[in-house]
Amino acid sequence: MRRKLVAGNWKMHGSLSRNGELLGQLAAHAGEMACEMLVCPPFPYLAQAQLLLAGSGIGLGAQNLSEHPVGAFTGEVSADMLADFGCRHVLVGHSERRSLFAESDVLVAAKFEAARRAGLVPVLCVGETLAEREAGLTGEVVSRQLLAVLQRTGVAAMRDALVAYEPVWAIGTGRTATPAQAQEVHAAIRSLVAGYDADVAGGLRILYGGSVKPQNALELFGQPDIDGGLIGGAALVAEDFLAICRAAN
Repeated sequence: MRRKLVAGNWKMHGSLSRNGELLGQLAAHAGEMACEMLVCPPFPYLAQAQLLLAGSGIGLGAQNLSEHPVGAFTGEVSADMLADFGCRHVLVGHSERRSLFAESDVLVAAKFEAARRAGLVPVLCVGETLAEREAGLTGEVVSRQLLAVLQRTGVAAMRDALVAYEPVWAIGTGRTATPAQAQEVHAAIRSLVAGYDADVAGGLRILYGGSVKPQNALELFGQPDIDGGLIGGAALVAEDFLAICRAAN
């Protein structure tokens, strides 16, 4: 059985004092969890998180990276820089990066490749908008986003990666895909990868992101192809995030 992973994406939230309290509570209970725990704070707080999480077993990740390894790219952060601060994961292609910052499938694939070159585990985010779902385009959109990476890097690159299915219409809206809806897309993702390599597909961990809460986590994580969650708002409340991690246990 694939081990569950629960990743907390803080988005643009946090402060030194608030982070200290939150991470302290998570670290105090990390030993109780059978799942893997991961937090992805904003760039300025990576050093603080690295210090506070040392020895806790909780992984540290970042929310974005540049596709470039080095150069005159003011404001950008490279994969090697993230690795210097103890990051072992990085989100690529989050829906907010795609929609608000116009990141294309081609750019996301380049960032995925840059993460792997630096030894980071990319968390490839894929998902459809409400308009796309209502038009019956969910499978087409998710396949297109995934194929952009597979065609650039090859299926072997997915062996050490994660995929996060995040229906855009369920992020921060209070709406959640039903367990059956989420499972259907997760199974389709695994099937697509299996068309390239069945062994890679069998081991691939696919997370669900879209208003996961303590109240729905157990049923979502009980689906055969849902291997954990990419958690947004609930990751900012220690009690909620820990409850979701217990559901993943």
